[in-house]
Amino acid sequence: MKTDFKFANLCGSAYKKGNLLYTPDGNSIISPVGNRVSVFDLVNNKSETLPVQSFHDINFMAMSPSGQLLLVVDRRGYANLISMTRKILIAQFRVDQDSVAAQFSPDGRYFAVAGRLVVSVRKTPSLDRQYSPLEVYAVTLPHRNDITSIQWTADSRHLLTTSEDRTVGFYTLPDRAQPLKPMAGVWMGGHTDTPIAAFMSPDGTTLYSVGRDRKLVRRQCRDLDNKVALTLDDMAQGHVGSWRKMGEERFDQCKGRVTAATYHPNTQLLVVGFDDGLFGLWEMPDFNSIHMLNISKFPISTVAINPTGEWIALGSEEQGQLLVWEWQSETYVFKQQGHSFDMNAVAYSPDGQYLATCDDLGKIKIWNTTSGYCFVTFSEHQSSVTALTFTKNGQVIVSASLDGTVRAYDLVRYRNFRTFTTPEPVQFSSLAVDASGEIVCAGSQDNFEISVWSMQTGKLLDVLNGHEGPVSSLAFHPGGQVLASASWDKTVKLWHLLNRDRAVESLRHGREVLVVTYRPDGEQLATSTLDGQIHFWNIEFANQTGSIEGQRDLVSGKAINDFGSVTDMYKHKYFTSLCYSTDGSAILGGGRSNYICLYDTQTAVLIRRFPITASKEYDGTQTRLRRDQLSEAGPMALIDDESDEETDRHGRRIKDKSLPGVQKGDLSRRTVRPEVRTHDVKFSPTGRAWAAASTEGLLVYSLDDTWIFDPFDLDLHVTPASVLESLDQGEYLTALIMAFRLNEKALMVKVYENIPPTDVPILARDFPEAYLDRMLHFIAVHAEENPHLEFHMLWVSSLLRDHGRFIKRHSTRLQPVLRNILKAITRIQQDLSKM
Repeated sequence: MKTDFKFANLCGSAYKKGNLLYTPDGNSIISPVGNRVSVFDLVNNKSETLPVQSFHDINFMAMSPSGQLLLVVDRRGYANLISMTRKILIAQFRVDQDSVAAQFSPDGRYFAVAGRLVVSVRKTPSLDRQYSPLEVYAVTLPHRNDITSIQWTADSRHLLTTSEDRTVGFYTLPDRAQPLKPMAGVWMGGHTDTPIAAFMSPDGTTLYSVGRDRKLVRRQCRDLDNKVALTLDDMAQGHVGSWRKMGEERFDQCKGRVTAATYHPNTQLLVVGFDDGLFGLWEMPDFNSIHMLNISKFPISTVAINPTGEWIALGSEEQGQLLVWEWQSETYVFKQQGHSFDMNAVAYSPDGQYLATCDDLGKIKIWNTTSGYCFVTFSEHQSSVTALTFTKNGQVIVSASLDGTVRAYDLVRYRNFRTFTTPEPVQFSSLAVDASGEIVCAGSQDNFEISVWSMQTGKLLDVLNGHEGPVSSLAFHPGGQVLASASWDKTVKLWHLLNRDRAVESLRHGREVLVVTYRPDGEQLATSTLDGQIHFWNIEFANQTGSIEGQRDLVSGKAINDFGSVTDMYKHKYFTSLCYSTDGSAILGGGRSNYICLYDTQTAVLIRRFPITASKEYDGTQTRLRRDQLSEAGPMALIDDESDEETDRHGRRIKDKSLPGVQKGDLSRRTVRPEVRTHDVKFSPTGRAWAAASTEGLLVYSLDDTWIFDPFDLDLHVTPASVLESLDQGEYLTALIMAFRLNEKALMVKVYENIPPTDVPILARDFPEAYLDRMLHFIAVHAEENPHLEFHMLWVSSLLRDHGRFIKRHSTRLQPVLRNILKAITRIQQDLSKM
């Protein structure tokens, strides 16, 4: 069995904080999710999470104009420079811990990072060799109070800043860096409250600034006679002028305070978000209100608009919501569908194409493993969903909940078609469905019974009694009607459902049993106990054949208030979920730890440990604790520092105050640190991936490479002229790939039809795998319009022969394309048979 699993995706993690970005083509949106970055393809309905992590939650991001570099800064000032082409970390450096924003210059040569009082400008790394490219190039004169935003002008020579001292700064970048000499700047007032954003008009004459006081201020740099407004080019040529306030506008239609704003220079659209959940669009310079919408009652934290000005992205920190709105058609383009609370369980469909997850809110979500998108949500449960599983045919999913019901959902019509209950309400904590899908069993945690129902009739068939503690886990034998149940009474019982005359066998343990699972061949049983051990049992003789001491493997770090010894840490580590690999040679375990462990079942040796997260925001990830941060009231990081004049990040006064001496108070406003843990792990039926429901979200690890090298990413000069030039020179493969990059159909057809048939086998052998799906799709479409049947078949046979292993490995993603190829060939065959 291969064990080189790599991080593939993170699904179901909600937006927490930070700004939103669009890619240069405007088809994808980039969002921070905790300490990671997710990319949502709005056109192809796919999501991808980058494998690069920060040590703390991401505070803000910036993308280069070419889209090849992404700058990510966390709340502690650790900056990561990521290559979006390779999805790898290029450089890591420190900036001011109180930094609030960053932005690349329009020409891509520099990027600016706004610290607490000053803005530092650094050179962007390029393909050319540079000496210390990330060193600070220039800094601005300091503001008197914290900076709130920065913005480059279109000529990449000037910087606009806004500050809590109610001023707007205008700085000029020097032609040559002068050590210890800050950039020259001008500060302008005009706001009665903090300005949060400033922008320059496309003609470079008018400066707009938006403040929390619902006010838009216009300024112009006038000549000394106050007759002509100077442009940015005039200032660059040395013309002298002074900035003057030319007027102001008010957002009188809105009652809330301004919390976010952005400006689209091409369409001159101004997008403003407010703290009452309202956002609006205004057309500049006339300040005409053209669209307004209230999306929620929570403040809008960040807004972004795509390069075409059609899609508006909105993020709310307090609600944890991210959505994309098309204002012209007034429809949702995207709405992030994540779990608001921890996922309790995860299950793979029999074909490995879908994943199901559940949470404490009673919601069940179905995810596509290829796209990473959630395509259906069930919310019939009234309480926490504790377990779920697919039936053998993959068309039904069954879930158990603390609301006293077990529900079956039809994945064809997407409806709850069966609800199983008991005469007396109980709380179900475990679930199992037999191989035929006809028998459903659920274990309770209050009366210690196991209920058995019929899937077809929905009637209660039997109630299994015998446990003296809560039933923690259930598992059916893969090839029979034997049910294994684990309980906190330190036993695992084997029930023969079709032959109740046989005695119930009990497998006794030294500690409480948390999990039970069968090996795929049904000859071995694995259990996990509260002392962190994994036990292996022989089913035929009902004896223990081996065990694994897993407590030491689960130790990953300390909690922030854990100052005990290392021995004390072992006592609280155990596995809460186990899953065999498809061949039974390895077992995967996750629990109260930052690690997911993979063991060899024959030798009981640890093969690999997979970390859940690198974030220090969770308890259980701290490698070192500072005793100087411990006060009489506890760790200083958990103490809420509130004063009578405290306001939130939007400037609103906090009215709710807890009484002195109250320990709990308003828990929704207390500083808490969740503990990192894994609730459930499952292997894919294909054996090439596994998923884990964790505190971080739905983690997916895979053996398949999610990134495919594209050699043409190294060439930046792709134009129609260069395509035709390569075609004339006989470089057919280069011309074909460049035509695919331009995505111009006429150009692709011209290159494709000019390729000699004798060169097709050679070109197919060297064809880049990154463009294989596009090539097959093009052939399928072009075969419907072009009579060159032999030429199309030559291409298809050559590509399938030379890239068969790659196609088999990515069969799920390439299945629609292959189906189109088959459809086109079948239609041509039918047309020929009629002749």
